Amino acid sequence: MIRNIGAPSMRVVAEAAQVSVATVSNVLNGKTTVAPEIAERVRAAVESLGYVRDNRAARLRSGKSRLVGLIVPDLTNPMFASFVSTLEDLARLDRYDLVVVSSRNDPTEEAERLGKIREWRPAGLIVLPCDGALVDRLPRGLALPMVVADRIPDVPRFDLVAVDNAAAAATITRHLAAQGVARCLVLGTSLEISNVRERWEGAQAGAGPMALDLVEVGFHDHAPADLADILRAPNPPDAIFCLDHETTLAVYRLLGEIGVRAGRDVALASFDEMEWMRLVTPAITAVRQPVEEMAQSAWALLRRRMGGDESPALSRRLTCAVTFRGSTPRQSASKEAITCNTGGNP
Repeated sequence: MIRNIGAPSMRVVAEAAQVSVATVSNVLNGKTTVAPEIAERVRAAVESLGYVRDNRAARLRSGKSRLVGLIVPDLTNPMFASFVSTLEDLARLDRYDLVVVSSRNDPTEEAERLGKIREWRPAGLIVLPCDGALVDRLPRGLALPMVVADRIPDVPRFDLVAVDNAAAAATITRHLAAQGVARCLVLGTSLEISNVRERWEGAQAGAGPMALDLVEVGFHDHAPADLADILRAPNPPDAIFCLDHETTLAVYRLLGEIGVRAGRDVALASFDEMEWMRLVTPAITAVRQPVEEMAQSAWALLRRRMGGDESPALSRRLTCAVTFRGSTPRQSASKEAITCNTGGNP
């Protein structure tokens, strides 16, 4: 006898379990109309035969995709990695598959990724864009549910989930000014990114009489070349406020290299709290973004759109938490929560 050594079909599973193909399909789709003992028999046959469901065929038969696309700027960024992990769990619970790609913080690559993901014909798409010019990079004729997260597009036509960047940054500079800091150096990647722009505007709003100087550092893993000279100058800044965690790490390394101590020689604060900031001595004052809540809200919005909701675009700004630590002068309170404006609740 010649044995079939190819992948077993649903019909082979049905024959092994002594049920109909329709019953096997119902069990695999999680329907509760099948008697428990029969469902167990089907699952045992699936396991013993090594049956793997063909999701592509299932989508073609139903006319519905169970695939969702996600585009992020940088998969090596811990914040984005946490966002992806949370979203992956949510998609799995709702029986969706998630395809994740990175734009590498490159607008040209983001446009290419958007076009490629469209070829997968996903049921929906979540985008964490490189900058505000997302509309310019969308493929012509793209018509599918889409939610934007984290970075704010220049054109407000999408469902959006982001944080209240300005309020969080203002809390940092207001605290520094209250402690008598006269001059603060603010470092950010690029004002082309809406988040960085909002944080800079917030920092200015909270600074009061404190002088602020802004330096755009670009996307590098090292501090600006002239920062060491600035810190060694006769009148160096009293504080440094980094608008993202990667810049904070680069600055912290530089401070160690040139013998300048955070919390004693210069105050240091960061947007985007990371675990290492709590472990160093002194620990770093930082803004913590609610990344998991952002992913949950983005998924809730997308599920609503994939379900047929055609109501006007919603915008939700989430609350950040600021923790003051030893890297900046501290008053008696160690934490301050920021209130945010919510433009819509998924």
